[in-house]
Amino acid sequence: MDADVVIVGAGPVGLFLAAELLLGGLQPLVVEQLAQPATERKARGIGVLATEALTRRGLGPQLAAAHEEGIRDFARDHGSTLGHFANIHKLLPDEDRPRTHIWQPELERLLAGHAVGVPMRRAHRVTAIESDVDGVTAIVETPQGERRITAAYLVGCDGGRGKVRSLAGFGFPGTPPLLRTLAGQVRFEGAVPPAGRYAAGSFMHGGSMAGVTEFARDGESDGPVTPAELAAAIRRVTGEDVTVTEVRDSRRFADQARQADDYRRGRILLAGDAAHVHSPSGGQGLNLGLLDAANLGWKLAAVVRGEMPETLLDSYFRERGPAGAAVLRNTRAQSALLAPGPHVDALREIVAELMDLPEANRYFSDLLSGVKERYEFPYPAEEPVGLHSPDRSLVDDEGRVTLLSDHTRTGRGVLVLDPESRDLAALATKRIEVVPATNTESFLLRPDGVIAWAGGEAELKVALDTWFA
Repeated sequence: MDADVVIVGAGPVGLFLAAELLLGGLQPLVVEQLAQPATERKARGIGVLATEALTRRGLGPQLAAAHEEGIRDFARDHGSTLGHFANIHKLLPDEDRPRTHIWQPELERLLAGHAVGVPMRRAHRVTAIESDVDGVTAIVETPQGERRITAAYLVGCDGGRGKVRSLAGFGFPGTPPLLRTLAGQVRFEGAVPPAGRYAAGSFMHGGSMAGVTEFARDGESDGPVTPAELAAAIRRVTGEDVTVTEVRDSRRFADQARQADDYRRGRILLAGDAAHVHSPSGGQGLNLGLLDAANLGWKLAAVVRGEMPETLLDSYFRERGPAGAAVLRNTRAQSALLAPGPHVDALREIVAELMDLPEANRYFSDLLSGVKERYEFPYPAEEPVGLHSPDRSLVDDEGRVTLLSDHTRTGRGVLVLDPESRDLAALATKRIEVVPATNTESFLLRPDGVIAWAGGEAELKVALDTWFA
């Protein structure tokens, strides 16, 4: 075969998945229809869980450096560093589990460096897929002509408008768009109306950023936003004429919410926006997709290496499907709160007042970060099992202090054992790193940062058999 796994799409999700597979001992191949990396600033940050996932692979310092500039840009454009739900900027940051403000092109450059060693074929467009019990063949249109690429598995990371999902026959049910947004770096000439909510929509203006959100319209264009198009939208929403002389880094998006009916069809899988699309409200898209890659990467590597049965891949949709559905739910709720009209204005005032309550503020923050979501496991367990672990300090028997993320860069599982449980180290395999610690109770961490065990010996054996055979 040409590769162990063909990844279609060289965005952040595809690049992170490629790096995870390489770390797992496989030889992935990335194919991308764009000849050059995209430069559009489609997203401006990743959430708590994605930040922790990349930190587990040693990318924490780069994320921290990027965040310094990213948070300044966010404050300039939004007038606040607080998080928001439906543009109600009141959400307090979690100092113990921070997110990262980083523009998508910069994140892609960071992940491309992280995935060094993975072959990438640009200007390669997948036009057909053939799959059977033995593998997958992608028929690809290249500058040199048509090519057939074979692999054991193929993963579509080619975005919401990608071809893998439709070529493989996945269903994509959901809801059509309620709202659409036009935005970008805008230069005006003359007077500009005040930013805020209007009867026909919302006008946003902060720093050089400006944009309009209004009810979705038929016949939407797919190209860059033109000055005339944005000026017309501002006029519809505010009732005032403006002169727009330039629109840079433009973006247009709607809030349709759809999710694939499964994330796997035999040897073809989906991850990221190829599996789910939704409003960008709350900045959850990259976080959701990168967590898909983190969940899938180590499982697919174990299956291809022959160390785990193919049924392990069934847990991918069982775990990530509900996570995707949860984001569709909260982004639909945000769209309802963003729609124009006096009834929605009244509802926004009440939600804003609720956010002043510490418990409600934490609820909305946790809703957007996903830190409270527990995976369903095929064995009984209680919290914290099924949750993503935060990074934490570990103190060994000699008093040396390390971080949990210091022990996760190899992509193996981590078995942290307190002094009373050291004999359980005998159960660990070569796919497990054993870490003694005196300041925490024992737990088993999967390669994706999810706590798989925190109990007795019998429960540990079940967890090890389930995830590491």
